[in-house]
Amino acid sequence: MDADIVRAVNDLTTRWATSLPAGNTVVSGLGLWPLLALLATGADEPGRSELAVAAGVDAANGSTDAIRLIEAIEESADLHAALGVWVSEQLKLAESFDAVMPAPLVGMLTGNPSVDKPKLDAWAADHTDDLIREMPLELDPDVLLVLASALLLRTTWVRPFTEQVRHVPNGPWIGSWHWLERVDSDLDAVRRYTHPTAAWLTVVTVAGDADVDVLLAIGQPQTSRADVLAGLLDVVAQPYGGESGRALIDLGEPGDEIAPGVRIAQTTSARPDLRVSLPSFSVEVEHDLMQSRELFGLTAVTSDPGDHGHFSALSPTPLQVGQAKQKVLARFFATGFEAAAVTAMAMTRAAMITSKQRRLDLALDRPFAFTAVLRDSRLPIVAGWVETPTQPGD
Repeated sequence: MDADIVRAVNDLTTRWATSLPAGNTVVSGLGLWPLLALLATGADEPGRSELAVAAGVDAANGSTDAIRLIEAIEESADLHAALGVWVSEQLKLAESFDAVMPAPLVGMLTGNPSVDKPKLDAWAADHTDDLIREMPLELDPDVLLVLASALLLRTTWVRPFTEQVRHVPNGPWIGSWHWLERVDSDLDAVRRYTHPTAAWLTVVTVAGDADVDVLLAIGQPQTSRADVLAGLLDVVAQPYGGESGRALIDLGEPGDEIAPGVRIAQTTSARPDLRVSLPSFSVEVEHDLMQSRELFGLTAVTSDPGDHGHFSALSPTPLQVGQAKQKVLARFFATGFEAAAVTAMAMTRAAMITSKQRRLDLALDRPFAFTAVLRDSRLPIVAGWVETPTQPGD
């Protein structure tokens, strides 16, 4: 897999994950990155440069890089990825459209939500094995083009965890929780790192049985969530840095904390080992990317472009990005880990700028009288007064 693309996806993931508010959350920079790269190739300035910077790509090669990434992912045993593009039957396409959006990816939108939504929902469900059953978009006749990516990850641990209910007597997690625990002879699965902002950081690698591992990180109590996330994502790029468990085990006496979350203990095993314990977890989130559009290079392409649109390489019709969302979940349990993400963007016709004239605007928004008359004689037939509206809205 191209190292520059991997670095670009990591950078996007770091910026996104460290910008999120407090609370359980999960994001997929990998799910978003191909869409930004595709849009960069199809966009005009200034959106082209904004998207290219956000994705960390050369805009001219963004579409090619996105396809290459999806193809590389498909070589994995545990990870599945897909890209989809749907175009309204009413949208005229530019001659260069196929060069940006390869024909095998493209389907059609009828403009009828009752037809289009089930089709796109089925695509999301099919490519996430029903973990995500709906495309995270609101479809209406104004949606002219949809881009989406889907990711599915399922891996089984080489060594499963045991399950138990554990009571935490104090601290922020006081209470009883579903807990996982296992003992591993590989001391190097845990490493201690120093980081410019996270100070001390402990990272443990939980190996899957195919080609996916899950890394878990804990910092010192005073370290912010953003700094721990940034430190972990830095570690992803240098997995063999830091100090290994084999070096740490001789640093203290039983009871001493020698790394965040790591204490020296004793075992009856014939050789030193590593015990890992944590709560099982399941996190599911939907992100509205429009709320942080500057982070994703979407500021220009979500604004009114006037008569020419933002995507002349896709269509002569003035287009702008009207929706951008991601639905993502992650589950860590005794025998493995699974995650899925569907990221989608919808393009609509840009609002046309028209000249404005003066008008008279009458609003009957308080009690008023009424009458009915014969036209020629002006004979009143009925007359009355409306004190309050009589038909409540459904």
